[in-house]
Amino acid sequence: MNSIENFKGRAILITGACGTVGAELTRQVVAAGAGRVVCVDNNETDLFFLQEAYKNSGIVKCFLSDIRDRESLSQRMQGIEIVLHAAALKHVGLCEDSPSQAIRTNIQGTQNVIDAALANGVERVIFTSSDKAVNPTNVMGTSKLMGERLMTAASLNNRNSNTIFASTRFGNVLGSRGSVVPLFHRQIEAGGPITLTDREMTRFIMTLEEAVELVLVSAWLATGGEVFVTKMPIARIEDIALHMRDHLASEDSIEILEIGAKPGEKMYEELMNDEEVRRTYEIENFFVVLPALTGNHEDHYALVKGRQKADRPYNSSEETSMSSGEVATYFVEKKIV
Repeated sequence: MNSIENFKGRAILITGACGTVGAELTRQVVAAGAGRVVCVDNNETDLFFLQEAYKNSGIVKCFLSDIRDRESLSQRMQGIEIVLHAAALKHVGLCEDSPSQAIRTNIQGTQNVIDAALANGVERVIFTSSDKAVNPTNVMGTSKLMGERLMTAASLNNRNSNTIFASTRFGNVLGSRGSVVPLFHRQIEAGGPITLTDREMTRFIMTLEEAVELVLVSAWLATGGEVFVTKMPIARIEDIALHMRDHLASEDSIEILEIGAKPGEKMYEELMNDEEVRRTYEIENFFVVLPALTGNHEDHYALVKGRQKADRPYNSSEETSMSSGEVATYFVEKKIV
């Protein structure tokens, strides 16, 4: 199914529209010919510049709003057909230091999105989750897992509603404001050192375009309650640092310094755990994790009928990582740095 063409003429609302993913979602649905695009964010300055960027489009309208405010969300969702929910607090360390704020935005805010969508008869709601939601070891990951569970519960508990709720799990979006790429870039520009938590740390990686493609495709594959996971390459953080240093500076001029893992930080990432394997199916470039409470999954989800089941967890420490040369090639081909 051509996910881009399906947005033509549609009324779309994007939460967190000023974030890296939200801004790219906005760009792509506008390019697809959406009929109306409502962008909401609580970042006044960036929202102003987003409005300026699309002031001649005739279809984009930006509103200062916070997903913590259900009434405001409900007002902005009037007449909306599809909600792409990208607003969240995403920094592990800051969420660890201020857990109540993560709860209010990532959990209560997601429930507000659900309630507003139900109140307005929205057709589809897609929640952007994180690999940190799998076996979470920190507040941010735990809050994202709760967001997934709220979306699944909304699907299963509102069968009289026609609204479809589903989630997507991202790996690390390279180049996003929360990724290591801009951090390493700033450190290299400052003359170093490049700081690594651990040289053996591995991460799933994806480009911004790939992350947004996951959201847009998932919006039309979803039938309710699923979590969509993109198959993606794995890289050692040290190899990313080495490539960026070699590409942006003299090899010997920048020190790479190992500083140890931060509170709540994993040595590896997971996109699917042991418990989820038994209800996960492969569809081309995706894994589809079905809700735990639906019994015979194939009977409930025609999407996975006859498809191959996953045979193992999806863990960055157990899958084959790219070599340093492959990381360099990936960065060059994807035009990351």
